[in-house]
Amino acid sequence: MDVQLGRIRFIRGENDGKYPFNHSVYLEGKDCRVVLDPSCSLQKLTDLKQRDGVDQVWLSHWHEDHIGFLNLFDGCGLRISESDFPPLTDMEIFLDWYGIQEKNLREFWKNVMLNHFHYRPRREALFLQDEDVIDLGSLKVQVIATPGHTPGHLSFFFPGEAILFLGDYDLTSFGPWYGDLYSSIEQTIASIHKLKSIPARGWIASHNTGLFQENPGKLWDDYENVIYQREERILHFLTEPKTLEEIAAAWLIYGRPREPKDFFEFNERALVVKHIEYLEKNGKIIPDENRYTKIC
Repeated sequence: MDVQLGRIRFIRGENDGKYPFNHSVYLEGKDCRVVLDPSCSLQKLTDLKQRDGVDQVWLSHWHEDHIGFLNLFDGCGLRISESDFPPLTDMEIFLDWYGIQEKNLREFWKNVMLNHFHYRPRREALFLQDEDVIDLGSLKVQVIATPGHTPGHLSFFFPGEAILFLGDYDLTSFGPWYGDLYSSIEQTIASIHKLKSIPARGWIASHNTGLFQENPGKLWDDYENVIYQREERILHFLTEPKTLEEIAAAWLIYGRPREPKDFFEFNERALVVKHIEYLEKNGKIIPDENRYTKIC
């Protein structure tokens, strides 16, 4: 159910905001009306545009499940962090940032992006910067840089209402995603700590539960701990040297093979690669030719 919180409206996405949808947010300032991450529902966003009006679209980051119905708002200004804008300017850059290299897989994703997510290159945007405070008219928004999930991921705090938009730091049981080419485990951890420290009284996340009107409490620690649990599973698996392919084939992230296989195999490998890099950087494993060995 959608929830009105003063001049902030939580718009619940289809399928409880699970991929390929998200939860969107409508900011009804007296001077400017904003929809944040327009990918909740074609019908809801169409009705919103016609009934309430939209002047600007803000994006927390560049991922496809946050831009699904962006084309509904072609006449509106677009705002995003400068760091996350490049994938929106060119399909090839978009696929590069996901680390998609294999030709057939790139063609598959081009088709998905064009036909399901309605991708169209963007030439212009206004850039949101960390610590910007924007007055929309009776509604102030503080921009908070929360990199890690993507290099330019943004969260938003509404000080008058004490509401914090978390974006894709969504406190789900699956845990954080940091599998893109420019994602970072270290920055993800730092951003979780930053968000947890903000004195909010309400929290909005992009997926699943979406709206927390009581402090998520232990969910913060559970969410962060998924990172360390993934790391421990990989280290435990390395009782003897293993190749990257062997580690990815063990399904240590998702726990079991999932369908569609191509999609989840790619995601599994992407997250394993980030953990291998992280573990090597922190001196917990070493490369040995094409295998990785745990340091006792």
